[in-house]
Amino acid sequence: MDPRSLTPVLRVLRLCLHLLLAGLLALAALRSSGDPAVVAAATLMGAVYAAGSVLRPVRTSVPAAALWLGVLGVAWLVLLGLTPDGLWAAFPLYFLHLHLLPVRWSLPAVAATAGAAILSYVHHGAPMNPGAFIGPLLGAAVAVATVLGYQALYRESERRRRLIEELIATRAELAAAERHAGTLAERERLAREIHDTLAQGLSSIQLLLRAAERALPGGSPAGVHIERARRAAQENLAEARRFVRALAPADLERGSLAAALERLCEPGPGPEPGPRVRFSVSGTPLPLPTPYEVALLRIAQSALANTVRHAGAERAEITLTFMDASVTLDVVDDGTGFDPAASAASPGGGFGLPAMRSRAESLGGTFTVESAPGQGTAVAVALPLPREEAV
Repeated sequence: MDPRSLTPVLRVLRLCLHLLLAGLLALAALRSSGDPAVVAAATLMGAVYAAGSVLRPVRTSVPAAALWLGVLGVAWLVLLGLTPDGLWAAFPLYFLHLHLLPVRWSLPAVAATAGAAILSYVHHGAPMNPGAFIGPLLGAAVAVATVLGYQALYRESERRRRLIEELIATRAELAAAERHAGTLAERERLAREIHDTLAQGLSSIQLLLRAAERALPGGSPAGVHIERARRAAQENLAEARRFVRALAPADLERGSLAAALERLCEPGPGPEPGPRVRFSVSGTPLPLPTPYEVALLRIAQSALANTVRHAGAERAEITLTFMDASVTLDVVDDGTGFDPAASAASPGGGFGLPAMRSRAESLGGTFTVESAPGQGTAVAVALPLPREEAV
């Protein structure tokens, strides 16, 4: 493990492991009464351990760590063969094996180290007792439980940290999406209010002034004032219409409703393009009021989004039809379908269909959904054409 990534607690534990091994090697050297062979073996093992502690490949590469542990193990066996006090160095070796090697390698290495420690009693002729077997085995069990338990806690902590980071990122994205949706909704609401109140009122004033102008003799002072008032109302009506268009969605700023719907049917850039979508126009296209275009575009976007997310369809078709007294939009797919009645009655049925219905009904139109499990879905909206289509 890179020292820069260690927490303060792990730094302390690593320092304690260094001090423990150094103390055990010093103890073995002192208890040998200065035996040159024991002192040399202890010094060799300490030098090998110190070298591995500062070499980066030992901490980042399993083969390098295995090689270093093999050399360290050989040095420990030499010390163990010279003095039974070398047995105590087995305990820090347990932690090194478990920390640096995969579990499938570290557990056999720990077992071999414990076996070598037990055999050292026999080699040096120490009296056999249960402690000779229980001590190394118990130490190995404690080391295994400690390291594996810590690793499990560390993995759980990392998983929770990643989940928290994902949650924070998701909340930020959701907040941005909500702000964007709120901005769009407010723009559409303002456009609808201006169209339904100010623009319609100015249009009515203009018509009344035109009628009054016709009823008065030409060139009269009253007729001149009425004609000026009519022009002012006409100019303000044009300004209101420009304001309504400026509040329209960005998709409608680059062209007509038909062009926006055709762009909506283009394949997505992702690895899963979704169903093949075809767009067609029927009848003679007429200029529609901006609220009509906004409502039809939003309904088409919502219906197609449902098709992509839920229907599992291979094909879909969007049809915009202009008739004498109405304009209709149909979105049909060959997906899995659903039960509209059950979806409406379900508390978790979602807001997509009610929102589409509300848009259509707010303009005096109708909204219908035809679907059944396994039979695809057809969404249809019909809006009555206003008497003045140029708003």
